[in-house]
Amino acid sequence: MKLAQFKFNLPDNLVALHPAKNRDEARMMVLHRKTGKIEHKVFKDILKYFDDGDVMILNNTKVFPARLYGNKEKTGARIEVFLLRELNGEARLWDVLVDPARKIRIGNKLYFGDDDSVVAEVIDNTTSRGRTIRFLFDGTPEEFKKAITKLGNTPLPRYIKRDTEPEDKERYQTVYAKNEGAVAAPTAGLHFTRELMKRLEIKGINFAEVTLHVGLGSFRPIEVEDLTKHKMDSEQYKIEQPACDIVNKGKELKKKVCAIGTTTMRCIESAVTTDKLLKPSEGWTNKFVFPPYDFNIANAMVTNFHMPESTLFMMVCAFGEYDFMMKAYKEAIKEKYNFFTYGDAMLIL
Repeated sequence: MKLAQFKFNLPDNLVALHPAKNRDEARMMVLHRKTGKIEHKVFKDILKYFDDGDVMILNNTKVFPARLYGNKEKTGARIEVFLLRELNGEARLWDVLVDPARKIRIGNKLYFGDDDSVVAEVIDNTTSRGRTIRFLFDGTPEEFKKAITKLGNTPLPRYIKRDTEPEDKERYQTVYAKNEGAVAAPTAGLHFTRELMKRLEIKGINFAEVTLHVGLGSFRPIEVEDLTKHKMDSEQYKIEQPACDIVNKGKELKKKVCAIGTTTMRCIESAVTTDKLLKPSEGWTNKFVFPPYDFNIANAMVTNFHMPESTLFMMVCAFGEYDFMMKAYKEAIKEKYNFFTYGDAMLIL
């Protein structure tokens, strides 16, 4: 398929800039692939669609405060530094994006904090992801982490052109986030509350947790018409045996196995045995899923409404069937569903 096939007109006012008042009261469109039926619900109605023994697979990655604001030495110019990936903990080397990029050269020093207590030096500006910087910090790794966490801001997506608000710190994080390492939230999971998860548990739904540290690659625009030529950025993931046991038992008993979000789906599709079971695995995945694609593990999916021509929308079209998804998105726009990170949800059965 070609990039142009994933275009649609999305009115700006449907891109959510704030989260729903209550996590589980966002709207939810329910798509039934077998019958073509479309229902309009709220997220907490998800209880009605799952039964004893069904499985939900969650991505338990935790977003860290990756956006820092500093000043360049001598000129004092304000520079935004977005931490992408720790390269070496002991040497305090990080891959970062800097803005404005044109003002930064190798050897430049950047100062952070009111008292300039954290200093970083640019040591490389040739990486595909931007720059490599070394933090010059006298203290233990724990003290350094504490300093960075204090200085950092919630890394809301760029299209949310407002200052981060106190509620973002909590709401741009799933209630089950555990393993820190993501620079973007696994947004489908933002709709779950602890109370809703408890009610699902009481109903007999089993939760399997995997980890995929969401990077910015998912949001990188596709610049080639031929999708087979697009290269995804790699993201770190880990799947342990207990999660595999829960998922594979659900598959064996022919239960619903539901991936909560595109990041979860990418993670589990990166660790499949020859007989289509989930296997323990860890490493980096650059899996890019677009139609046509045969899914191996999940037979249901929760996801948000995605941007036109995005890799996330393509994965959803592969799972929900292209024509049905185009019809559903047309209806979502007509019904004024909220799109993207803080938007509404879709359940594909």
